[in-house]
Amino acid sequence: MLKILEPYILTFIPIFVAVDAIGNIPLFISLVEGMNKHQRHRVIAESVTTATVVAIIFMFIGKWVLRLVGITIADFQIAGGVLLFVISVRLLLPGASKALLTNGHDKDVGVFPLGTPLITGPAVLTTTLMMLDSFGIVSTFVSLVINMLIVWVTLVKANAIMKLMGAGGTRAFSKIMYILLAAIGVMMIRRGLMEFLIK
Repeated sequence: MLKILEPYILTFIPIFVAVDAIGNIPLFISLVEGMNKHQRHRVIAESVTTATVVAIIFMFIGKWVLRLVGITIADFQIAGGVLLFVISVRLLLPGASKALLTNGHDKDVGVFPLGTPLITGPAVLTTTLMMLDSFGIVSTFVSLVINMLIVWVTLVKANAIMKLMGAGGTRAFSKIMYILLAAIGVMMIRRGLMEFLIK
């Protein structure tokens, strides 16, 4: 039984870390501030649908697209890492996070920035391709869908989760997550450079 579940567990964990469902909660609350319950649920539905569709499409055609334009996995890791690092650094600037990401299009926050790049961004796309190579399509697909269901639950219960942490805890958690996001970006750049140099 454990042997059957092993590929699912081994694909679920890296995708869970890359998706960072808990880490997106503070930004979600910031972006939906002032919205009523119906509007919030619409944003949640849009963000999870967008994130899932983008991830699944990329899982099936990602390698083909990269080969078509001559991009290697190493190139993708470096570019994705740089993007994550830049976003996280700008999010760490006081008062810049919401203005940076909404860019005046509050009605579309479910698609951008929540759906992509915050839920399904370079880290998720890169991780998904790696898991696909290592464990196959079935376990990767199942793990991806389960992670998206977790994202949906955490966003629906976002206020309750944040109440447990308090305002100060929320701000501190946000900053820590942005720093971790920057670290993930650096890690992706490092891995991309190492793979490039080895070749």
